[in-house]
Amino acid sequence: MTAILYGNGQSRSFRCLWALNEANIPFEYQGIDRESISEAFIKLSPHMKVPIFTSQDLHISESAAIVNYAGNLSQDRSLIPADVAVRAQYDDICYFVMTELEQPLWTIGKHRFALPEEYRHEVMFDTATFEFDKAQQALAFKLDDGNFAVGDTFTMADVLLAHTLNWAERFKMNLEPAFFDYRDRMYARPACQQSLRQIGA
Repeated sequence: MTAILYGNGQSRSFRCLWALNEANIPFEYQGIDRESISEAFIKLSPHMKVPIFTSQDLHISESAAIVNYAGNLSQDRSLIPADVAVRAQYDDICYFVMTELEQPLWTIGKHRFALPEEYRHEVMFDTATFEFDKAQQALAFKLDDGNFAVGDTFTMADVLLAHTLNWAERFKMNLEPAFFDYRDRMYARPACQQSLRQIGA
């Protein structure tokens, strides 16, 4: 069975697409939008969300889990740190990105376009912006030299972090200049550029 990633544009599914390309894993990408939601896809994703990654009996729907799966499956052993202490730092930044940095962005996204209109409240934007700014300060502390998310080499943590910072720019958040520079360096990677071409960006 061919591995398949179901995704949509530059949503969370893009980090999965990028990770799979970094890992050089054979897979098929299927873009999903409102017009292409089929009964078969609804069986895979009853909540009709992406990403969804399937391969044989494997079914993963959380983007960070797909990113880590790709890193662990890759022959490039540097994508997921093997050293226990470095792996702890890797886990630390990954969990931080998902719980602290991304969370306020998704709050803004939900109240801007994702929730039904009757549940959207602009009053949430100020709180979410405050939370994101606090997370930015913590991120600056975590990134000592700013070259990579962990240590002195590229890992899958950079996929999660760079994609989230790109999401922040698209949401017009006030990013620190160093984070723009970091995002641009990560997005210049061949696997990321290949992924952007795959979604037509």
